[in-house]
Amino acid sequence: MQIFNTVVKPCVTALLAAVILGGTACQSPLFDKKEPVKTAMRDMPAVRLNYRYEADVPAPTLEPSQSTEERNAAVQADFDSNRLTELLDKTIVSPDKKRIVAVYHRISDLSSEYRLDMYTADGKLLKKMTADSMAVHFPDTIVWSPDSTLVAFVAMIRVADPMAGLMLPTPSVTPLVSDANTAIDANTDPAAAPVTAPTVAPPTGILTFRTEQIYLCGADGGGVKPITQNDGLIYFYYTWSPDSSMLVAMAATAREWRYIEVLADQKGEMMVPQGRLRVIEKNGRERRLDDNLTAVRPVWSPDSAKIAAAFETQVRIYDAVGTNPTQAAIPLRNQLLISSQAYDRNQQRASHAGNIDANAPASTPEPNEPVSTLPDEKLLVSYNPIVEIAWTADELLYLQTAYLRRMKTETDSVRSFSRWHRLALTGQAATPVKP
Repeated sequence: MQIFNTVVKPCVTALLAAVILGGTACQSPLFDKKEPVKTAMRDMPAVRLNYRYEADVPAPTLEPSQSTEERNAAVQADFDSNRLTELLDKTIVSPDKKRIVAVYHRISDLSSEYRLDMYTADGKLLKKMTADSMAVHFPDTIVWSPDSTLVAFVAMIRVADPMAGLMLPTPSVTPLVSDANTAIDANTDPAAAPVTAPTVAPPTGILTFRTEQIYLCGADGGGVKPITQNDGLIYFYYTWSPDSSMLVAMAATAREWRYIEVLADQKGEMMVPQGRLRVIEKNGRERRLDDNLTAVRPVWSPDSAKIAAAFETQVRIYDAVGTNPTQAAIPLRNQLLISSQAYDRNQQRASHAGNIDANAPASTPEPNEPVSTLPDEKLLVSYNPIVEIAWTADELLYLQTAYLRRMKTETDSVRSFSRWHRLALTGQAATPVKP
């Protein structure tokens, strides 16, 4: 017992001293207060985004669309001189101004079917892009990638034209005379005179489908290939991500397209297609983002990491990258109702008082109005669905509400109560992991 006491007591005393000194000299990591980990917006999953709704803000400053001319002068001159049986419809210049896509049709082509050729910046034909068996549709949606390396367009198999055999023959191209001793008689037939323009044959062997599919073509006019191969689906809108890595597209089945078309005809309205959103990579890999139809064109975030779309009074954000992409829905019906009520009241007061500042934003309810009661949407003239969205900065997503009615007779079309709103996005701070 005596040996145990003399050995154990000093050990216990030393241990207690170590604990006391350790507690006073430093804090244990278990009790350290961790600061929230900040994550870049690009790496923030869509499901972890916060938002703040701001009503009736000034319209955003949008970047101009790609250079589209009705007819480039140099390209038009080539058509006038060497392509007498073909009509130039429009030209689309690449962002770096080095290439021009010519959109044209032959005299015998159907009115909704077009062809594409690639031209140099000085108006010289570089290469024919589309095969004779292909018909390009929706020419207004043809778009260059931001890095000017690829151009995307929609095409399908060309409908056989019974008048094709009656079209005027294309003048044959003869090589430039190289013999300096050979004289050219100016009084001879002009068709027999040598032509300096080279003969460019259209490509062959390009896969075509019965419905509109998305194709890519290189800046040299070659390498045309379909990146969608879903026969029965109609792809009618598509836009490049800012980093030129992929496309977001809208697609609908042929039956859905026809149904919407019939309803519009019955009302005398222009057909506004509705589709489902899809992300399409350049290698053809495709991922559907949503099962619901929308007519509002989706937009990319400036960092190319997310996509936003609108469905009536709801905004949805999707992750475009990552191994486990997420999506988030932002319902805005209540906010739009309250801000529309305030907007209508402000308009009424300004109308009665003759206030020139009739469009001043007023997004808060009346002081004596119970905030728990939502206004009746049938009584609000400025309450309308979202018709356009714009993502101008990583943290700022704009949305426009308006009353739209597109009629076949342009003078009967109506657009009123166009109002811009804004969502200020922030990411949720990541919870620190305890060691």
